[in-house]
Amino acid sequence: MTRHTSTGMVVIPLLIAITTCLLIYASNTNDHNLHAQTTALDNKTLFITGSATTQTKPDKVTVSLGVETTNAKAKTALASNSQLMNKIINALNIAGVSENETSTSSFTITPNRDYTIDRDQGKLVGFTVSNSIQIDSYNVNDSSDWIDIAVSSGANNVNNIYFSVSDKKLEAIKNELLKEAISNAREKAGIAASALGLKIAGIKTVNIDQATPIFAGLTSYGVESLKSDAASPSTPIITGEQQVSMSVSIIFLLGE
Repeated sequence: MTRHTSTGMVVIPLLIAITTCLLIYASNTNDHNLHAQTTALDNKTLFITGSATTQTKPDKVTVSLGVETTNAKAKTALASNSQLMNKIINALNIAGVSENETSTSSFTITPNRDYTIDRDQGKLVGFTVSNSIQIDSYNVNDSSDWIDIAVSSGANNVNNIYFSVSDKKLEAIKNELLKEAISNAREKAGIAASALGLKIAGIKTVNIDQATPIFAGLTSYGVESLKSDAASPSTPIITGEQQVSMSVSIIFLLGE
């Protein structure tokens, strides 16, 4: 009887210990499952791109024009070219183009050779001097007058005219478009989350793309069409509008 009583006393603590271990294991298992569910929920994300676009008037103009002269002697061609260019610059200054808006964009002296006389090296028959200036200004509405004045003063080369949006104006436009693009992304995310039966819980990452102005580009004009007399109408130059776009890519966190 003593042995049976002793054995029973050993078995009972053992059962208690086993039961305790099982409860601890079950508790740990439930905590682990709960953590796994929470983690899975936190990892639910939604990638959305938002965009905004506007049209704006250019506030900056770049005009490139110049003089090309030819003579049998380089010195004579250069002297003639310089005389005409100085006349053009003076006329433009009188018209309101300041010195800090004007710069030399190119200058070349090119030998002219006649290969019908000498097929190998070409016979030197003269020189062509080309000198071009570039006007960078915010007075976009005056560009037509500048071209007419330059041509009337001797310019026989109008290379191009280029309208653009200044950095200051573009920065202000970008700030407004950024707000609109983010709002657009939020709206899309809200619609998508609702369709999935979820809610927007937060934002994981935001990537802002650079604004992309779409310029009208360079415009070339034939010299003959620009030569005018006092009775000729002013050269029509139209600035038009330019498109500026901004986009953002946002990863939203989803919750139930």
